[in-house]
Amino acid sequence: MGYKLEDNIKQNENHTKGKRVFADRERTNILRKGEQSLILFLLKKVPAWVSPNIMTGIGMFGSIIVFSAFILAHFYSRTYLLTGILGFFINWLGDSLDGRLAYYRETPRKWYGFALDIIMDWLSIILIGFGYYFYAEGLTQVLAFLFVVLYGWSMIISQLRYKITGHYQIDSGRLGPTELRIIISIVLIAETLITGSITYFAMAMVALLMILNTIDTFKLLKAGDAKDREEKA
Repeated sequence: MGYKLEDNIKQNENHTKGKRVFADRERTNILRKGEQSLILFLLKKVPAWVSPNIMTGIGMFGSIIVFSAFILAHFYSRTYLLTGILGFFINWLGDSLDGRLAYYRETPRKWYGFALDIIMDWLSIILIGFGYYFYAEGLTQVLAFLFVVLYGWSMIISQLRYKITGHYQIDSGRLGPTELRIIISIVLIAETLITGSITYFAMAMVALLMILNTIDTFKLLKAGDAKDREEKA
């Protein structure tokens, strides 16, 4: 009975700590449950000397690897695109654990972390889009430009939603940054097998972002209108 009670207490403590770690944002993405469980597991393994800022740097390093994969694929062989998958994993690791590590250690800097996270995410998207721009040929390079613009639009929506509703959400419905990384990784694998397939996937991705952003924009405007009516009342 004693061991069982201790196990229950430990499970309750872990559950409470888990809720604290993710308390600052609402997640709606498909993989959120498994992702959050994995993040909690990894947080326990992070050495004490690794700070949240170091994790942010690791995430940016992952984006640099993705950028380099496109450049190497352009000049040498498209098989180098596969290193981009490693880059996306490293980017996920750093980007997912930096702020969560601060909350896990109970040393969060909410607004500093918020500002740094947004800036680093934007720089990462620019790097990835710029890499694809080099890899793409002719008119298909415009897809890289559109991807960066549309992802930037989604980031603006998330900030405005936070301002209007007070809820910080980085997902667009069931699709979040993690799912996007996985989709692009699959695209990289497909491109190494069938040259030129990345163009069609890029077109589909741009179309999807356009649709999601449009839907989220109307939702945001509706929320803004409701906020105006609430304040007037």
